[in-house]
Amino acid sequence: MNKTLGICGLVITLSALLAGCERPPIIAVQGGPRGTAMEQIYNPRTLAKQASLNVVPESSPPVPVQADGPTAGKTYQNVKVLGDLSLGEFARTMVALTAWVSPQQGCNYCHVEGNFADESKYTYVVSRRMLQMTQHLNGEWQQHVASTGVTCYTCHRGNPVPQNVWYDPKKSRLDTAAMGGMPGMNQPAASVGLSSLPSDPFTDYLLNDKPIRVNGPVPMAGKGATANRHSTKQAEYTYGLMVHMSSSLGVNCTYCHNTQSFQDWSISPPQRTTAYYGIRMARDLNQSYLNAEPLTSVFPANRRGPNGDIAKVNCTTCHQGAFKPLYGAKMAQDYPAMLPSDKRKDPNAAAALPAAAASATPTANAPQAAAPKVGG
Repeated sequence: MNKTLGICGLVITLSALLAGCERPPIIAVQGGPRGTAMEQIYNPRTLAKQASLNVVPESSPPVPVQADGPTAGKTYQNVKVLGDLSLGEFARTMVALTAWVSPQQGCNYCHVEGNFADESKYTYVVSRRMLQMTQHLNGEWQQHVASTGVTCYTCHRGNPVPQNVWYDPKKSRLDTAAMGGMPGMNQPAASVGLSSLPSDPFTDYLLNDKPIRVNGPVPMAGKGATANRHSTKQAEYTYGLMVHMSSSLGVNCTYCHNTQSFQDWSISPPQRTTAYYGIRMARDLNQSYLNAEPLTSVFPANRRGPNGDIAKVNCTTCHQGAFKPLYGAKMAQDYPAMLPSDKRKDPNAAAALPAAAASATPTANAPQAAAPKVGG
């Protein structure tokens, strides 16, 4: 009897230990010399699930319609963002927006039935601002979105509110800060991979502009100007952001970092530069569009977070577990309305997006051979 109980206890213990492991087969993709741990580890079952979540809807019609003829701005009332589109392309864009954002609710999710020029619904104001944000992304952040571009579907995936957004965290009675610990810790949250790291790395780094880097420029503590004066608390928040980015893209740390030196830009994979711009892009969107007027005052109470703020974006909002949103599908090329107006004037504007992205050059303080003074 004792022996049987002992075996059962061992089985239960081993089952508990293995519960956090992934069963084989596991795919390992080598990204560097053998023995350097520069590998990406993928679970084929997870990849299959992700593939089903990243199916791109067909364009309707599959290519932009003729750009000549009367424009929407001269035909309809109150068309302030897409007024230069032809009537055909404008109608095609509206149909696409409905399918991307409100397939169940239809046109009346944003419009007043019988009077499409009426702005009384808050969703009308929001959708106009989101169109401007999308055009801004495709025009000013090609260092991150490159030739792929984004559309409303990139984030919404058929939902009126993207499923992956964040709000200012609600203060908990169990907050360890009250007991001398770090705020938001020891409360496992999906935002940081269910770890004990601070659950809100977004306010500091994707809304505010606090320094992300915590590694010092020399081994150990250093002296004088080279001393690492970053605290353990700051490191916890930085690691929380890194865990978020890793899980958002479905990749390991070595997707962006080199195991020889995580801080050395000169040997880092090119994806690290893309991520550098991605952090700043998310910060720009949160500061300039989402956490700014007119949106901060137009949202009703039921669309706000526990502290009254509105939804903001992070890496998961677009990526949703894929290393590239929708695995790099170039939807924006099929929809000129998603591009800035100066690129829409050319009938071949959508085809010009890859060339524009290729010509984008990093700014003077961007990571190239050397690290920027403030980086992530």
